[in-house]
Amino acid sequence: MAWLLVIVAGLLETGFAVSLKLSHGFTRLWPTVAFASFALGSFGLLTLSLRQLDVGPAYAVWTGIGAAGTAIYGMVFLGDVVSTLKIVSITMVIAGVIGLQLSGSAQ
Repeated sequence: MAWLLVIVAGLLETGFAVSLKLSHGFTRLWPTVAFASFALGSFGLLTLSLRQLDVGPAYAVWTGIGAAGTAIYGMVFLGDVVSTLKIVSITMVIAGVIGLQLSGSAQ
């Protein structure tokens, strides 16, 4: 259950990063409200998951999902440049998170 919370928190991290961009420096109301909601939800779920999980692997999964998800969202929906290097880098982030998780977390 704790890992499910981390995964959802990571997806919410993607939401708060995208909302932050769309808020244009907190000058647009609804993206700013979305940012605050996603951020509170993401940090809240991560906090709950850390009651049962080691901080290193949990944080790595949370940030990995957020970083990869935000980059992919930007390329698909926001017109960010798509390049081979970006795709390879996102793949490496995901592989690194998986490797860290497999390297020793007992939960």
